[in-house]
Amino acid sequence: MNNRNLSNLMNIAGFASIIAYIVIWAAQGGQASKPEEKAHGERFGIFVGLWAPTFFILANRLELAAQDAES
Repeated sequence: MNNRNLSNLMNIAGFASIIAYIVIWAAQGGQASKPEEKAHGERFGIFVGLWAPTFFILANRLELAAQDAES
């Protein structure tokens, strides 16, 4: 798999992380009746949401590597 394909995959993973954050928060944190369950859902959602910047940074680096390999 070349760097451009990996870059696209990392971008998809970043957007999937954002969507997963919203789904986790809505399913666990937003609908919980107990404060402990709500706090756990919110923390877990934030944890998953924090992956997105890492995926986008990796996508950027891989895209730059692909451009360097072409030239």
